[in-house]
Order: sequence, then structure tokens, then C-alpha cells
Amino acid sequence: MKILGIDPGYAIVGYGVIEYKGGRYAPVDFGAITTEAGTPFPQRLQYIYNELVSVIIRNDPDEMAVEKLYFQNNQKTAIPVAEARGVILLAAQMNNIPISEYTPLQVKAAVTGYGQAKKPQVMEMTRRLLKLDSVPKPDDTADALAMAICHAQSSGTRLRNMLNSRNNIKFN
Repeated sequence: MKILGIDPGYAIVGYGVIEYKGGRYAPVDFGAITTEAGTPFPQRLQYIYNELVSVIIRNDPDEMAVEKLYFQNNQKTAIPVAEARGVILLAAQMNNIPISEYTPLQVKAAVTGYGQAKKPQVMEMTRRLLKLDSVPKPDDTADALAMAICHAQSSGTRLRNMLNSRNNIKFN
């Protein structure tokens, strides 16, 4: 399964594509889509959309995982980030890619085994799980890869649930 993880934003959108097969992760493509401050906001959204569609076409992911919005500290950026997230979801939907959403707590727990892990711990575990020489930069890129890893781990649970409901099979 090829998974596209997204860390949404409007200045920087982190993306990371991983291949998940047989319980192993392999990085496929990762980076960041950046927009210039001072550019009219609708143009920034269009640029994010166009660049993300290019990432989708280049990598042909099976599924996309995106961070649920949660604003504790900086509520001033909540609406612009939500608007950018909207074009991200639109890009996936227009390319028929199933979308799953995860909270930061879910990502931390999936990657490190501890929902209260600190950002450097998540980034280091992401590096180790993907066997990378260094933590990808910017941080948004590492966050997107962690999002993809979280989805890979969660997707097995959904598959198990789907099989349960279809075949009346019980898994413990």
C-alpha cells in the first residue's frame, strides 16, 4: 500500500509518501510545498493545490492521511490553515484517493507508542522506522511521514474491522 501523509499549512505543506508492505515501511518521496509570504492568499491556495496534484500524479498513492486541525495556541492562523486543508482534501478527492484523518495524539502514539511524546522523539522514530540517514527537513516533512506511518498502522485495524463485518469473523 502506498500512503501519502500530509501535514497541512498555508506557508508550508509537508508531504511524505511511504510504501507499507509486510509490516515494513519504505520512503518513496517526501518534501514540502512552500508559498511565499505576501502572495495573495487565493494564489497561495491555488499553488498548494497544483503542487499537491503533481505529487499525487508522480506517486500514485492508494490512500492519503492528513492531520485533523487542532489549535491550542495560535488561533489566528486557524482559518487560513483550514482553508489550505480544504484544497488539500479537494486534491485527494478529485483524484479518487481515500482520505483518513488523525489527531497529533494518534500520530504520536502510533509512531512512538506514547501519545504524549515530544516532537523530537516522533521525528527520531520516524527517521528510524524509515531507515533514513537524518530527520527530513523542514519539520513539516517529518510530520507528514509520521502521519503516513500512523495510517499504515491504523489501516490494519480498519481492514480487520471490515473483514469482521463481512465474514462474521472475530479477531482478538
